[in-house]
Amino acid sequence: MTDVRELGSVASELGVLRDCMLAAEAAYVADISAAHPLHRRSAVNLVHYRELRRHDMRALQTRLSLLGLSSLGRSESHVLASIDGVLAVLADLTGQVPPQPGALVGLQEGRGLLTRNADMLLGSPPSRRQTRIMVTMPSAAADDQRLVDGLIGRGMDAARVNCAHDDSGAWGRMVEFIRSGVTADGRPCKVAMDLAGPKLRTGPLLPGPRVVKVRPLRDERGRVVATARVRLMGPLAVTQRAEEVDTESIIDIPVSDAEWVRRRRVGDRIRLQDSRGAHRTWTVVEVADGMCIAAVKATTYAMTGLELTCQGQQHDTVTVGELAQIELAHRVELGDRINLTRSLAPALVTRAGTDHFIGCSLPEAFQRARPGERVMLDDGKIGGIIESVTNDEIAMRVTDVRPGGANLRAGKGINLPDTDLELEALTAKDLEDLVFVAGYADMVSLSFVRRPEDVAQLQDELRRLGAIELGIVLKIENTAAFENLPELLLQAMRSAQVGVMIARGDLAVEIGFERLSEVQEEIMWVCEAAHVPVIWATQVLDTLARTGHPSRAEITDAAMSARAECVMLNKGPFITDAVGMLDSILTRMRGHHDKKRSLLRRLRAWEPAVLDPIQRE
Repeated sequence: MTDVRELGSVASELGVLRDCMLAAEAAYVADISAAHPLHRRSAVNLVHYRELRRHDMRALQTRLSLLGLSSLGRSESHVLASIDGVLAVLADLTGQVPPQPGALVGLQEGRGLLTRNADMLLGSPPSRRQTRIMVTMPSAAADDQRLVDGLIGRGMDAARVNCAHDDSGAWGRMVEFIRSGVTADGRPCKVAMDLAGPKLRTGPLLPGPRVVKVRPLRDERGRVVATARVRLMGPLAVTQRAEEVDTESIIDIPVSDAEWVRRRRVGDRIRLQDSRGAHRTWTVVEVADGMCIAAVKATTYAMTGLELTCQGQQHDTVTVGELAQIELAHRVELGDRINLTRSLAPALVTRAGTDHFIGCSLPEAFQRARPGERVMLDDGKIGGIIESVTNDEIAMRVTDVRPGGANLRAGKGINLPDTDLELEALTAKDLEDLVFVAGYADMVSLSFVRRPEDVAQLQDELRRLGAIELGIVLKIENTAAFENLPELLLQAMRSAQVGVMIARGDLAVEIGFERLSEVQEEIMWVCEAAHVPVIWATQVLDTLARTGHPSRAEITDAAMSARAECVMLNKGPFITDAVGMLDSILTRMRGHHDKKRSLLRRLRAWEPAVLDPIQRE
């Protein structure tokens, strides 16, 4: 028989918690009143949930479970209604008067609000699955409608255009192709555009020579099993980046005379002495208008100015045209010193074991960084501690890098997770780009958001542009954004269409890879409390998109992403295949339900100034 005193004690603790939640609602009345009418009830529920998570509920959850009552572990979308439901049962068991219920968001309404908000921002999902698929547009999408149509045909529901790359002309062509396509069931594809934000990146490095390595495929004994191929074209042809290319690709090489190319015939033998002095012979295997393709059986280093001679009745010679310069990199090992400089002049690359110098794109870093703070480079591939800071240089010692070292290239991300940079979320470029975004996109993603003031600035700019109804997506990619998430959402909910992107790349670097799973769960809980849709992003099926073969771990990750309202894929040579596989995974996961009971420990980010009355530690 249940102890009546235990029932009363549990009811008392729940009553105290309920009073705290109502007090929080009163304290946030201004923010709740400022919310868009569509989100006002959601704002109340968010405030209630924020207050709930300021308390450690684990002991109380156990007591509720032992009594056969709801443990409140899945109450995100309808917090106070769940508590009132439990109090009503306890009142019936003890003969007490239950609390007077208010106009609270219930379970069904909470789910309905989230569904409505997701449909408004991201469009309705296909009938076979509930989670939408977003794809980052590669630069090639600006000139290849078949690529865009193929992505939509395989299951893309929203296209992401990143303003950090390309230009407004390319963006416009991408959007035109996206708008002209429709899904198999007749739904339009949504357009999301990311503002670049104040991203810290490494500065330029001096490039290497203009040379390309052409390498056939060999077996373990060194025997050629697949020849490499080069496409020789006239001087006006666009050349690809000069670096070692996969042997399955055709390497484009321009030559100085287009007529020389037109004179080639299948079977012609082209002789040359490469940049190392090695004598090589290429064989023409295909000819077409304005180009020819030659098979290469031995590794060749071709460089600008190299002579190619076709030997027949008379020597016919041409020179290799302008190739792109090789991108070089610092080789960095454990214990090396890296100097981030204010100067963005191209730096000379250096070998492992020496000091490295490379520019830092953000001047504010030199005023705000302090010795002892962490620095992470290239998505965490290289980590270190700041040893000294001057007006023009941040010196760091490498403390974390894979065995054997890593390459540090130009244009790679710099993260300062311990440094308060106090940056404006919108740069001058963002403000310029926002004019285009307001006229072409369905939603705009705010990068590197940290404070509610950042969101307010974006809303003010959209109001100035007459685009206040444009959807807003908050990219959570740093510690400040995670810790301020409830306040960021309350500010964002002043707009009609709101979403959150869990940008797991930068976020993992900032908070530590070991915390990512925990933090992304907490973000999803908070967004569910606000009835705000979530976009699960970064490295989903990344190996498949890049290589054509998925890893087992990323298949599991993709299956877990089905709990979000949208999943984002990044670009890659096999991105169409990745979309098709993700569509299949999400379709299969639709019939499964989350059976886990969440343990509501106190979230340290929202810890109260004084210990709460529910449980003192």
